Amino acid sequence: MGTCAKDLVGLSAPVILASSSPRRKQLLGMLGIEATIIPASLDEERFEQMPPRRMVEELAFRKALAAQTHVPDAIIIGADTTVVLDETMLSKPHDAEHACAMLRTLSGRTHTVITGVAVLWGAFRLVDSRSTRVTFRSLSEEEIRTYVATGSPLDKAGGYGIQDDCGAVFVESIEGCYYTVVGLPVELLYRMLRLVTQCK
Repeated sequence: MGTCAKDLVGLSAPVILASSSPRRKQLLGMLGIEATIIPASLDEERFEQMPPRRMVEELAFRKALAAQTHVPDAIIIGADTTVVLDETMLSKPHDAEHACAMLRTLSGRTHTVITGVAVLWGAFRLVDSRSTRVTFRSLSEEEIRTYVATGSPLDKAGGYGIQDDCGAVFVESIEGCYYTVVGLPVELLYRMLRLVTQCK
């Protein structure tokens, strides 16, 4: 399946992923795309006053732009994810207690995950985003603390990963793209890559 997607896109340049997320790299691998990692270092807090969708799109673009300065001829992919509950954004937790507090807040409620994606190749720039609604069942304190003790929630927006074993069993239902919640909406990325390579 990965080879099929890669062949349909018709990539003719190296691909750079402007993210250190192993999950995003794995999703690119699922599409048959081998990417070199060049993570961007940005002060993300100064963008947090933006509306959530605009923020993740802006951060995805700026990450990709930063990577492009190192490899101007490559196809650059940037991405950023946030979790929104009652108009409040939940980014990555600062520590274990913060992660526990986030999960208590999400317990038994529905939130929205928004992932922005940017694809740059030379002068071509595409930026878009997808959102997915996720409903958690009610979580016990034991479940929350056991999960947080694994360390996995600490590098994830909202303090959880839907692909984790605990993260998966916390989720009662989703409405939208599963991969948006993981951190890279592959259907959107595929269409963006096709458009960029066809226009080049």
